[in-house]
Amino acid sequence: MTSATDFIFETNKAKHQTVEQGAFTWSAPSNIALVKYWGKKEHQIPANPSLSFTLNRCKTCTTLQFVRKEEKGISFDLLFEGQPKEAFKPKIQKFFERIVSYCPYIADYHFTIDTTNTFPHSSGIASSASGMAALAVNIMSVERALNPAMTQDYFLKKASFLARLGSGSACRSITGSVVVWGEQTDVDGSSDLYGIEAPFEVHANFSNYQDVILLVDKGEKQVSSTVGHDLMHNHPFAQERFKQAHQNLSQLKNILQTGNLDQFVALVESEALTLHAMMMTSMPYFILMKPNTLQIIERIWTFREKTQIPVCFTLDAGANVHVLFPEKDHPAVLAFIREELSKFCQNEHFIEDKMGNGTLMIQ
Repeated sequence: MTSATDFIFETNKAKHQTVEQGAFTWSAPSNIALVKYWGKKEHQIPANPSLSFTLNRCKTCTTLQFVRKEEKGISFDLLFEGQPKEAFKPKIQKFFERIVSYCPYIADYHFTIDTTNTFPHSSGIASSASGMAALAVNIMSVERALNPAMTQDYFLKKASFLARLGSGSACRSITGSVVVWGEQTDVDGSSDLYGIEAPFEVHANFSNYQDVILLVDKGEKQVSSTVGHDLMHNHPFAQERFKQAHQNLSQLKNILQTGNLDQFVALVESEALTLHAMMMTSMPYFILMKPNTLQIIERIWTFREKTQIPVCFTLDAGANVHVLFPEKDHPAVLAFIREELSKFCQNEHFIEDKMGNGTLMIQ
């Protein structure tokens, strides 16, 4: 698939079925980028490729009910944990408007979307990736009901394509434990249009890799990711950063294949700090890290030097810290987090997670 037009649903195909109503339920996880995507072009196209670990426990569960209606047009009700949530509706409305040209059948139905997160809504974890991924696979289930001949490969690619139009990073939550999004010459099948499961074997050192999320700040970010991405358009270091991301992704691909944990630590932490350096050097400039973020980083460095355990951190566009480490080091690192790092978290709150595999159909 090299063109967005490949994802347009053809309404006049004789093999398509008529479906009056139905319901599907899917879960979709969040993900954490190791090579960061920061800056985008029109239509949610990334300015540079990214690579992420899919998470396992931090996820959104969404039920999509649909019933055919007489008048064409976008029509939906939105529930969050069973209760109407008007504040979320504009984002879903915009998403439907973006995808209706690829999924014209959505204008034929009224949808009821009921969504819930396995993590607290105020936990400071962005739910847009998991939420949009869960909605995208539900919509693709409707499309598969209309077109039962659809292949699984097409289902997953178009689901990722649709999720990207809701939230860029959501395209990395559809399938696979290691996902690449964005064209990269040495990653076969990579695309700006959707994420793909890494087409190479990942070393056993990274099997069930652990991610403990330290919730430093549960509040809303001062600067949204959308605004941050836009500030890359005139950023003095943007082109060098985009070039660096390609180089780092090639290096990380090699690291994941060889299992070199020391190189993994160095590259992942450098990527995290580079992301925040771009924020601090944009105009207007901004800082999303908090004092406790830096306290945690310094203690991770001290602990790693003292114990030689290859624990490292990464950050997304916020103050919270993802602590990454091999499964075999779980007891020692968790004790360290409880004893030393949890005091820097809001209400000493952290979430234990690990590498997962993407979306799951529940019913």
